[in-house]
Amino acid sequence: MTKLSVNINKIATIRNARGGNNPNVLKVALDCERFGAQGITVHPRPDERHIRYRDVLELKPKLQTEFNIEGNPAPKFCELVLQVRPTQVTLVPDAPEAITSNSGWDTKANFQFLSDIVAEFKNAGVRTSLFVGTDLEMIEYAAKTGADRVELYTEPYAAGYAANREKAIAPFVEAGKLARDLGLGLNAGHDLSLENLAYYKENIPWTDEVSIGHALVCDALYLGLEETIHQYLYCLK
Repeated sequence: MTKLSVNINKIATIRNARGGNNPNVLKVALDCERFGAQGITVHPRPDERHIRYRDVLELKPKLQTEFNIEGNPAPKFCELVLQVRPTQVTLVPDAPEAITSNSGWDTKANFQFLSDIVAEFKNAGVRTSLFVGTDLEMIEYAAKTGADRVELYTEPYAAGYAANREKAIAPFVEAGKLARDLGLGLNAGHDLSLENLAYYKENIPWTDEVSIGHALVCDALYLGLEETIHQYLYCLK
């Protein structure tokens, strides 16, 4: 079964807009687990505009499911990951000023850099995933770094879904097959939603995990968090 990891960054964004601790990020994370999510994802950025570093430290001892920390492997980020030792770290090439992740790694150009960081995290017992697009060469080099998994950047799929879903999914199926053939685990994330998730899973059923935040939180405003998580889990059956 493909696991659902809920990205709670948007919850922290709402909290930070007014200060204080409402909504309570830890409580929401625990509620997500209680409602059936099999993982929690956070993506701390250098300016801490949503998830803060102290949130990560507070979450780790309380969570019962898989904990996934995403981010650009700058020194401070790497120190945090090695201190917390989550289930998984997902390395993302986002610039500090980026609103959200908008591309995958050039794993060929950054091969040695990524190989060194992957080795460090794996030696610490942390499963390591690289955020990539569907370029097959990038997936081949991701495997050569020693990474455990790749996470496919699915925004192009989501953007093309309404116009032609068969065309939109095709490069992701090819990329997913290559990742599987190379012995890589397979994750996916970015703009997956109740509209397009079931079709994605139907075509790439060997996906290990999807990480979903923005769309899920938006749906929860209308459906409630518990019902929303149940509907996302249903899409993954």
